[in-house]
Amino acid sequence: MFKHLLVPTDGTVHCEAAIQMAVTLARENGATVTGLHVIPEFHVLAYGTEMLADSEERFTQITRQHADDYLAVVTSAARQAGVECDTVVGNSAHPYEAIVSVAAQRNCDLIVMASHGRGGMRALLLGSETQKVLTHSDIPVLVVRQPKHAGVGRGVKSGRPSTAAKDSPP
Repeated sequence: MFKHLLVPTDGTVHCEAAIQMAVTLARENGATVTGLHVIPEFHVLAYGTEMLADSEERFTQITRQHADDYLAVVTSAARQAGVECDTVVGNSAHPYEAIVSVAAQRNCDLIVMASHGRGGMRALLLGSETQKVLTHSDIPVLVVRQPKHAGVGRGVKSGRPSTAAKDSPP
């Protein structure tokens, strides 16, 4: 059904579940996976330039190392599952834009991404990259959620979708 899956990661535990889901779907469908990490743009927040000696260079070095580490998780999971994988590092002040753009450029037919589960005021203030991707993407998006409580049987465990029925609200 799906032939090319994009899986964005920011290195969190939430993203590890999405990576496992993407790799499992890719293996079952004979698809390929592209891992993506979006590096934020460098912003200057100081009183004077003398306080910023090599800070942009250092920022770039550190964020690139993080990107390599995060994408190595995607590559490793794909290799273990026998799934073809490549990785991309993007740079954007708005990660959702990079996610949607890379998905289109790479001809992906599914984006598999995590939901960090922010709600209430935190979601309002921080925004939700997942929500923005859902809003702006022209291709399907599979949102992988972590179970709220261990052992509840909802969400993803061991890279497989839950078969437990969801209770419907009263």
